[in-house]
Amino acid sequence: MGFGQAIATCFGKYASFTGRARRSEFWWFWLFNLIVTVILNIIDNAVGWIVDLGSETINTGNGVVTFANGDIGALSTIWFLVILLPFLSVTIRRLHDTDRSGWWWWIWLVPCVGPIVLLVFMLLDSTPGDNRFGANPKGFIPTM
Repeated sequence: MGFGQAIATCFGKYASFTGRARRSEFWWFWLFNLIVTVILNIIDNAVGWIVDLGSETINTGNGVVTFANGDIGALSTIWFLVILLPFLSVTIRRLHDTDRSGWWWWIWLVPCVGPIVLLVFMLLDSTPGDNRFGANPKGFIPTM
């Protein structure tokens, strides 16, 4: 699956959490999202469409600590809302392709280990043949 076909497939299955997604579909869509996010961040900064979320100052008793809340861009925020559902659905379909439930998506919340485990799942090859989530998106795989 190529770059354009992966993007078309992911937007075509905007909120479809059933079936399977190949590695190429997931990673091409991930790359597309990264490119668009970087471009929109550049535009947000150049045009000045940045909202400063300010900072918080906390007196700890041993001194004052200031935490910066960061900045958000208008276009970047809109893009995040647009891409959230298709990115979640392609991630779950990718988990299905490795014969794992979509509930494994929540593993990323486990500090330190979770994101690494999810990354490994996204890098694994498809389970050969059909699995409980559907036919192999790679097509027919002969058995030896």
